[in-house]
Amino acid sequence: MTNSESPAHGSGPGAAATPAFTPTNSPRTDKTSTAAGAAAKAGSASKYVDAIEADAPRHVPVQRSMYPILVGIFTGILLISNITATKGVELFGLVTDGAFFLFPLSYIIGDVLSEVYGFRATRRAVYTGFAVLAIGMASFFIAINLPPAGFYENQEAFETVLGTVPQLVLAGLAGYLVGQLLNAWSLTAIKRRTGEKSLWMRLIGSTVVGEFADTLIFCSIAASAIGISTWGDFINFVIVGFLWKTGVEVVVLPVTYQVIAWVKKREGYYDVSAAA
Repeated sequence: MTNSESPAHGSGPGAAATPAFTPTNSPRTDKTSTAAGAAAKAGSASKYVDAIEADAPRHVPVQRSMYPILVGIFTGILLISNITATKGVELFGLVTDGAFFLFPLSYIIGDVLSEVYGFRATRRAVYTGFAVLAIGMASFFIAINLPPAGFYENQEAFETVLGTVPQLVLAGLAGYLVGQLLNAWSLTAIKRRTGEKSLWMRLIGSTVVGEFADTLIFCSIAASAIGISTWGDFINFVIVGFLWKTGVEVVVLPVTYQVIAWVKKREGYYDVSAAA
């Protein structure tokens, strides 16, 4: 039987009638689609005019996505970390800074962003954090140089804590920008090879690459700001920072797995993958 003789799909007793095929470039289709488009535009314009005349409150609908929430947390962690990092910390003979317990979380969220939303979306999040941190640096500088009120007795303490922030912010910006971009790039590069398999491999592999670059750059710029003046302390600072941040990611890997799975399910990731 030739194609022209084949029965229509769903033919038979009780089957719905199949509409006649109309070429997309036929005059009837063009006229119909043009008329429909004109009617839709007219209806939309009418609603807009009615809303303006009625002075009705209007709002732009917000998409229900976890992306802006994750970017907000990601950016907040970055800003807080760069303030708490102004304090040098020594634990059991190991030298680090006051952000050691918080900053690794930014890489965990960065992994979630990269895995779920891809490199471009993660890069946008990194640039957003970069902009907020730059605003914070400028704000600290202005606040320090504003004349203190007569009753304010903490100007020196204020300068001591936030006065070192510009150098640390520069260190944080440089390390964060390079480290997070390398983290996102390496995770997506590994994912192109492994597909949806071996999530642990791309999480740990990307963290090793990103954290090492971040730690080395940050420590090189920030060391003098937190009082590190010898090569021994500097090497200690780099090694401890890198091992700690990488170790934290390995320890919380099961939690990262659950968070990624939850975000993927909430965002319809699996449905999109199946449709593709």
